[in-house]
Amino acid sequence: MDTPLRYRAWIIWLLGSLFMFYKYALEVSPSVMAPLLIRDFNISGLELGNLAATYFYAYLLLQIPAGLLIDKLGARIATTGAITLCALGSLIFASADSLMIASIGRFLTGTGAAFAAISCLKLIANWFPAKKFSFMAGLMMTMAMFGAVGGQAPLAAFIEALDWRQALEILGFIGLGLGVLFWLIVRNRAPHHKLVDVSSPRLLQSLVKILKTPDCWWLSAYSGLAFAPVMVFGGLWGVSFLEEAFHLTGQRAAQSVSLIFIGFALGAPLFGWLSDILGKRRPVMFLGTFLALASISMVIYLPLLSPVLMAILLFFFGFFISTFLLSFSMIAEISSVAMAATAIGFMNTFNALIGAFSDPFSGKLLDLNWDGRIQEGVRIFSVEAYQIAFLAIPLYLILALFFLIRIKETTSKETIPSSLP
Repeated sequence: MDTPLRYRAWIIWLLGSLFMFYKYALEVSPSVMAPLLIRDFNISGLELGNLAATYFYAYLLLQIPAGLLIDKLGARIATTGAITLCALGSLIFASADSLMIASIGRFLTGTGAAFAAISCLKLIANWFPAKKFSFMAGLMMTMAMFGAVGGQAPLAAFIEALDWRQALEILGFIGLGLGVLFWLIVRNRAPHHKLVDVSSPRLLQSLVKILKTPDCWWLSAYSGLAFAPVMVFGGLWGVSFLEEAFHLTGQRAAQSVSLIFIGFALGAPLFGWLSDILGKRRPVMFLGTFLALASISMVIYLPLLSPVLMAILLFFFGFFISTFLLSFSMIAEISSVAMAATAIGFMNTFNALIGAFSDPFSGKLLDLNWDGRIQEGVRIFSVEAYQIAFLAIPLYLILALFFLIRIKETTSKETIPSSLP
């Protein structure tokens, strides 16, 4: 690439990554609003879990269609519409006067968010050399995790200064502005990339091929199981758990949970670079997943930890679990040129499926173990109730390690498609 084209590639990457930032800020926002949502909508833990999971229901349904649409229409058209849906969902949620309307808003947000990762990874493949795919994908997740950080302590402070409805309204209007910028600036591919035929029959044939590839299933199962603990703990119940287990203020608990996403932001590009240097993915993913399992298990089941050590372990959890992102590189490396976005969408379906199940499941377990305490109209769950509800977290990570063993190694050579549409 010449210099102007290189700058343009980075600007397009930035806009795609800002959508990831925005998506994750909205995705984790219920964690800092949980007591307020329970109070304002007069709902139980299970109902809050279902409200949060409505996002994942939409995300689940749209993953493969999103990949197909991006492969067919290109990232610019599909993603501009997706950003707009995200923003409208936030505005509807902010104005909701019932659980039903709030769920509709959350569903629309998830519908738009379903396009974020697939779109950005597609743009990376279309604008950057294949050998930089893992590193650029890691930088994308760095931006995404900063969005998740923004959805923790900064959003909590924002809500304290205004209220949760006004905060989400402002986020909605920011999203509309991002959609306009995306449409005006982003183009689907660099000028030197050739257009690949993505007719409907070919798309369907390639999708069938993905479904018949065992490693696509193993990788997708690993990805969903490895990432779900981040969203169960960091995206919904972690703040409330830390308040109860470590006697922290809401602001301090949100800051501690933010360390998960800061660790993830730092680890994602580092492990992408390391796996490219080593020419291997699986060993990096296995070690990272194992260390993440150890870190989060100590936080949940050793409540006598000091707050400082707890915060360090949360950082390590996010840092090491970021190795799961290499699964996106692996599935792109075994997929056809025209179907990269669809293959990634197939993998993201598992992420959404497990997330959609885990939020209400953990909420139901909390309700079953609730001791009846209520404070200012909000249910207060005991440490023991949280520990039972969080049993799925170590179980998920153990299963993720099992599935990872079954996956064949790919390489970080120039196998990422460099001529996607």
